[in-house]
Amino acid sequence: MSAAALGTAPVRDLAAATTTASRAVGPVLATATAATGLMAGLFFAFDVAVMPGLAAGDDRTFVTAMQHINASILNPVFGAVFVGALALPAVGTWLLHRSGQRAATLWTAVATLLYLAALVLTSAVNVPLNDRLAAAGDPAAVTDLAAVRAAFEPTWTTANIARTVLCTAAAVALTRALLLHRRPGAR
Repeated sequence: MSAAALGTAPVRDLAAATTTASRAVGPVLATATAATGLMAGLFFAFDVAVMPGLAAGDDRTFVTAMQHINASILNPVFGAVFVGALALPAVGTWLLHRSGQRAATLWTAVATLLYLAALVLTSAVNVPLNDRLAAAGDPAAVTDLAAVRAAFEPTWTTANIARTVLCTAAAVALTRALLLHRRPGAR
């Protein structure tokens, strides 16, 4: 009787898949942690430098700078990190689950949900505000720049602080998952 007939071939295939998944976890988690850390750092830079610096300027400078920043950030490098910070932890969660690492799976799932919350916040608050700011048009032609700025700045800044907190918490959760994954015998 063949091994396939005895049902051992699928068991070997499952073991091989589990081993492959286990080997992929480390690089996926490390890259996920880096991508999430980059997003947390970007948002943090806005919290502590960009927005306070722009707050000290006049309305025309603020609106012009934010319009340029919002247009410039839409590039392939940012897009890859922005999407990767969600996709990689999700893949890491699946790989950890397949390899039976329950504790690390939980931390990676938490990180995925935290980053997803940051994306929802971005889509619900920051992006519509960015779109409204762009729709205001050329600052040289806007008659009430103070009103445009007032409709944008406080809400955008508050939402960005929340994104910083969510992304930082996600990076911490991924770091914990990475440490658990590296620890022998941690399940």
